Amino acid sequence: MKTTERMDYLPVEPAIRTFMRAGELEKSGADIIHLEIGEPDFDTPSHISLAAKEALDRGKTHYCDPQGVLELREAIAATVGARSGVSVDPGCVVVTPGLRPVLFYGALATLQKGDEGIFIDPAFAAFPTVIEFAEARAVPVALREELGYRLDMNELRAAISPRTRLLMLNSPHNPSGGILSADDMAEIEGLAREHDFVVLSDETYEEIYYGDKPSSVAEFPGMRDRAILLSGFSKTYCMTGWRLGYAVVPPSLVDAFVKLATNSVTCSSTFVQHAAVSALQGSQDSVRSMVAEFRMRRDVLVDGLNRIPGISCHVPEGAFYAFPNITGVGMSDVQLADVLLEKAGVATLAGSVFGQQGKGHLRLAFTTPLDRIQMAIERIGNVVSTLPAPVAGKEPR
Repeated sequence: MKTTERMDYLPVEPAIRTFMRAGELEKSGADIIHLEIGEPDFDTPSHISLAAKEALDRGKTHYCDPQGVLELREAIAATVGARSGVSVDPGCVVVTPGLRPVLFYGALATLQKGDEGIFIDPAFAAFPTVIEFAEARAVPVALREELGYRLDMNELRAAISPRTRLLMLNSPHNPSGGILSADDMAEIEGLAREHDFVVLSDETYEEIYYGDKPSSVAEFPGMRDRAILLSGFSKTYCMTGWRLGYAVVPPSLVDAFVKLATNSVTCSSTFVQHAAVSALQGSQDSVRSMVAEFRMRRDVLVDGLNRIPGISCHVPEGAFYAFPNITGVGMSDVQLADVLLEKAGVATLAGSVFGQQGKGHLRLAFTTPLDRIQMAIERIGNVVSTLPAPVAGKEPR
């Protein structure tokens, strides 16, 4: 049976594809260092798991409000409000099973056929996917490596047209680790008001940063009626398998989001939502210790990569990814990623799977112990040292 053309918009997740191939190699006896998956290698904090068990014992295993358990929505509103300094209405919070539903809901609720949605490039593959799935045109705007992976606002302005209805952001950024500044966010607020479009801001990595605290769209009062804030529990609280995220949406979009949730997932898991209350209201010590560990790993990985001839790596300000430029090794990012996996047992992602601006880069997640990261650096260096010198003026293929 032939599927619809719409299904062609949905790619196979590159990280999962690489992870599966790495698993096949492990089964054949290979030692694989996993740097491909964006998943913290720490256990869910024990007080969260205990709260889930207690919720199960209390019978929290039935349907709940499609918008989310009120206690959790109140906790999310309080957390986002404390973080941003702006009051947040729990009635504008919608809880979802993971973050991807919010991306789809945001696109489906704001875009029609013939509209345009802007996304930043390089980008998590789902960003342009959901724009195109809504039958709109996906318009990339580059995050520039030479600008520290920040936007060139002149390029953003040039991309805006009368058909622009949505701008999708991600800060701290996957895959580069870049962070948009408060000035960037303020300028985006002005553009959104001037051109009447909605901003969807993926702030999944909001608590994983290594310098100044990242700015949020929630900090800007002018965005209250035109911003969708997306976040969740997977990265901060090591709850990837629990599948729980949320959106803070303008009042005008609440009904649309609840309708989409009701008709796609019915509701999010009830006992998991009760556990998430404990995540927000309980001790944050595990988050702080995790970020400290990530900082140490980041410094070792970036320093090691920068010591390899032909590779240069910007220091990521947030998230847990390094995004080295490998154009100096004389091999394309796809080729190098394949060689590293198949010959050296180092699983990475080719930067080009994140878009045109990712070409010539690799994404390495430092979500594995330090000794394994050091071993990965050694293996990468050994592979690169055996490659023929690149030909001047010839672009790797």
